[in-house]
Formats: sequence, structure tokens, C-alpha cells
Amino acid sequence: MKKLINNPEEVVKEMASGLLYAYPTYLRKLDNVDVVVRKSSPVEGKVGLVSGGGSGHEPAHAGYVGKGMLDAACLGAVFTSPTPDQIYEAIKAVDGGKGVLLIIKNYTGDVMNFEMAKEMAEMDGIKVSEVIVNDDVAVENSTYTQGRRGIAGTVFVHKIAGAKAEEGAELEEVKEVAEKVIKNLRSMGMAFTPCIVPAAGKPSFTLDEDEIEIGIGIHGEPGTHRENIKNAKEIVAELMDKIVSDLPFNDGDEVALMVNGLGATPLSELFIANKEVNEYLMGKNINIYKTFVGEYMTSLEMSGFSITLLKLDDELKGLLDASADTPAFKQL
Repeated sequence: MKKLINNPEEVVKEMASGLLYAYPTYLRKLDNVDVVVRKSSPVEGKVGLVSGGGSGHEPAHAGYVGKGMLDAACLGAVFTSPTPDQIYEAIKAVDGGKGVLLIIKNYTGDVMNFEMAKEMAEMDGIKVSEVIVNDDVAVENSTYTQGRRGIAGTVFVHKIAGAKAEEGAELEEVKEVAEKVIKNLRSMGMAFTPCIVPAAGKPSFTLDEDEIEIGIGIHGEPGTHRENIKNAKEIVAELMDKIVSDLPFNDGDEVALMVNGLGATPLSELFIANKEVNEYLMGKNINIYKTFVGEYMTSLEMSGFSITLLKLDDELKGLLDASADTPAFKQL
């Protein structure tokens, strides 16, 4: 294992310290718990948004803490759910009097721990709601989930629900728009190479030189199948056939597109993938309203990428366009 770390057991704490040194005007950390919150939290009169999960997906989730997106991110150990106590402390720290929305990726540990924390906070009289993101069309159930996994499309939920909360909407309204995003959100990914979890010190799976894994999750969990490597156009077409047919997306629809790198795919290759996605959608007469290309939800140093489509209406377009100012997502 070759990694820029000091101690595998201290990766999350030292990463969080480095993050706070880099963005002191955006973020602060709660005492004695790995939770990063918006510097100004709690924001009085605004619904608080809490998300998080295992570390190793940077810039998700702490990178999206700031104006117009999240109020807190809970940092679990690498690829491990944050604890209920962590999430409970996050909820208390960001409750500005209008309640708190939990944005949870559909992984069994995350769902269980966030729901336990929700019950703990409600016993304190804090109003808490939740939404569960399940945008991955690759598999109906997985190693770590009942139902579809939540992957990179979660960032669109952060953005749009965050914009709604920033407008001063009530908790029920923020939850409603987050659920609309989830209903219209579809993603799928693939991998060329595995990642190495620091505590394990070895690859999470193996692929032969000429193999790729289709439908991979963000923790190295299996996808739908392995096959011989193909060119970018063929890989994109395979992912897009599954994504577009799932909602389904139709002739004349408008979408937001995210081409997301998993940690070790050069930006040049992500742009090649984006070209292929654009040409694929032109052939279907599906119009791209806004495009995001880069690393939004990674899987350590895994080589590969995912594609996310969000079907838009006027409300979602307006909230997607709203300003945001966070370490990893700026739209001024």
C-alpha cells in the first residue's frame, strides 16, 4: 500500500484537520466528535441539513457544507457509517428552530444509524425529517443495501434541498423538494481498477488487466458483471441505456448531467465521457440544461466514473441555479 498518510487509524481525524486548516472561513468542527458544521451554525430561522457517511468519498460530504447546501457532515471511518452519537450531535448543532432534514444515502448502516439519531433528537424536542437517496440503477439490492444504493446523485439532493432551505422554506417543503429530486434521479457507474482502504492495506477487489466492472458501487462492492474493456463510446452507451430507460427519460426532457470521477480517472477522460454522453442524449432528443464534470463523490483512488441524470422542471431548475458557496461547490 502506497498512500500519503501517517497512520491508517488516524486518517479521518488528520484529514478533517487538514480540511479545517484549508477552509477556516467555511467550517468548524464539533468538539470530541468527527462532525464538520457550517461556520455560522446554527442559522436561525433556517432548516438545517445534515448528511454524511463513511469517509473516502471526498469531496463528499464535508466539501458541501456551506451556504446553499449542507449545514453539517458526519465523517464516519473510511467506508463505515457514522455513529448515531455523531449524527445526534450534528442535528443539535444545526437546529436553528425550524427543524433538521437528514439526507441519507441508501446503505443499511447509514439508514439505521441516522434513524437512531433522529429518534434521539426528537426526544429532545427537535423536529427531524429524513430522505433516503437511492439513485443507482445498477442493482436492485446490493451487498450493503436493501433496495438501490445512493451514490453520486446525492450531491444534487444536497444542492437543491440546500437552496430550498436557504430560501427560508419550512421543513416539510424542503423534504418535499428533496423527494422530488430523488424521484427524478438516476445514476450508474463502472470501474477500471479497485481502491485500497487504508485500514485493510490491500485492494478491495481484483480485476485482470483487460477487465472492467460494470455497475460498481462506491465502496468497491460488486456491480452487475465484468467484461472485457471497451472504448469510451461503448462504455457510456452501456451505462446510458440502463439509466435512460429506467425513469424513463423521454424525447424533449431537460436534464442536469453529472459525470463523476471516482478518484483516479483523469479529467481529460471524464471530458471524453461527457462528449459521449452529450452525443448519446442528442440522439434521444433529451436536452442537457446544466453539466457538471469532475470529482463530486469518489471512492478513494478507484479508477472509473459514474453518470447521473436528473430530470428537471422549472422549480428544480431554479433551485439548481441558486447560489451556493462551499469548499467543493461554488455557484455565485
